[in-house]
Amino acid sequence: MGRKIEDSMEVEPAGDENVEQGRELKYEDKLKFINVIAQPMAPKKLNKKLMKLIRKAKEEKAYVRFGLKDVQSRIRKGETGLVVFAGDVTPIDVMCHMPGVCEEKEIPYCYVPSKHDLALAVGFSNSCLMALVKEHPSYKELYDECLQEVKKLGHIL
Repeated sequence: MGRKIEDSMEVEPAGDENVEQGRELKYEDKLKFINVIAQPMAPKKLNKKLMKLIRKAKEEKAYVRFGLKDVQSRIRKGETGLVVFAGDVTPIDVMCHMPGVCEEKEIPYCYVPSKHDLALAVGFSNSCLMALVKEHPSYKELYDECLQEVKKLGHIL
């Protein structure tokens, strides 16, 4: 209705640049943003293997579960597999109980540095807190390799 006011200030995109910068961060830089409870942390090589495993599991229907609510309910119902948590979740109160649930059910788990990398592996564009990967014959060798390396990391009780 009235006159238009032109601003001479440059407006930056809402979050597109931050997302692009987040994808370009090195593994060591991503480790700076992890929270206190993110132990055991997957090393760089295992991190890549886990992301590859999740991408392969995503191709098979119902062999990867993701998100807090789905993973939590599946674990409590008795499903087993390998659980991958994001290490940079804030606030940590959202998921701090899940490692205890995994230890109680004797399910191996580990942390990866970035929830955005985990989301990309699952097929999301935003973020993902955790994923539960179940064993399947098409990627059994990679699954067993990741499982052995996660068990070698050990858990802090």
